[in-house]
Amino acid sequence: MSTVLLERRDGVAVITLNDPGRRNAITLEMSARLAELVAECEQDPDTAAIVVTGTPPAFCAGADLTVLGESREEGLRAIYAGFLAVAGSTLPTIAAVGGAAVGAGLNLALAADVRVAGPSARFDARFLQLGIHPGGGMTWMLQRLVGPQAATAMTLFRHVPDAAEATRIGLALTTVPGDHDALVTAAVALGAHAAAAPRELVISIKESMRATAMLDSHPDAVETELVAQVRSMDTPAFAELLAAMKAKISSGGGR
Repeated sequence: MSTVLLERRDGVAVITLNDPGRRNAITLEMSARLAELVAECEQDPDTAAIVVTGTPPAFCAGADLTVLGESREEGLRAIYAGFLAVAGSTLPTIAAVGGAAVGAGLNLALAADVRVAGPSARFDARFLQLGIHPGGGMTWMLQRLVGPQAATAMTLFRHVPDAAEATRIGLALTTVPGDHDALVTAAVALGAHAAAAPRELVISIKESMRATAMLDSHPDAVETELVAQVRSMDTPAFAELLAAMKAKISSGGGR
C-alpha cells in the first residue's frame, strides 16, 4: 500500500500521509512522493486547492531521521522537499490536522496556507527535546503565525497547543468536531470555495497575497494589486460574469 495517497473531490485534491503504524513519520521516499503529488496537482487544470492530512491516529510524527545515514545536509534537504513543496505551492493549501503534528510534521502543518484541527490535534515542535536544532524554516513560519511569545514557548519550553488553543492563537483556523472523515470533509468544503472560482484567478490572488505580505506600505500594495486586478478584468470569465450582471439588471432583477 502506498504511504502517500491522492484523491480528488470536486476540484480539491486530498493528499494523505498513509503510514499509520509509524504515525506517518516522513521518510525520504514519502517526502519525494509528497512533492511529486503537489506538482501533479498544480499541473492539473481541474484541481484548484490541496488538502494535506494523515491517516489516524497522527497527522505526522515528524521525520524518520534514521534514514539519513551520513548524508546530513543532503538528507535533511530531501526531508524538507515534501513540506517545502506545500509551502511553495501555487494553489491554496489546507492542512487537516487530526492528531499529533510533531517536528517535521509541525513544519508540514505550518507550510499550508490554512490549518483546520480535529479534537485530537496537537502541535508539538519537540526539536529541543530530540536534541536537534529546528530546521526547514520552522522558527520563521511559526513566529509569523503566532508571534514570538507563543513560538518561543512552543520551541524552547515544550508548550504543546491542543486544537482549542491552536484555534485561539491563530495557529488553526477552526476546530472541527467529530472523526477524521468529518475533518477532511470540512477541509474539502473550505477548499471547494476556491475550486468554484476561475482557477487562474485563484492562483493570481494567492500570488498577490504572498507579494503584498512582503511589502511595507499600503500604496505599494495598491499598485501590486492593481496590475493583477486589471489583468483579471480582461479574462473571459469576468466578461461572462459582467454580461450576466448586465442582463440581470436590464431585466429588472437588480443585484
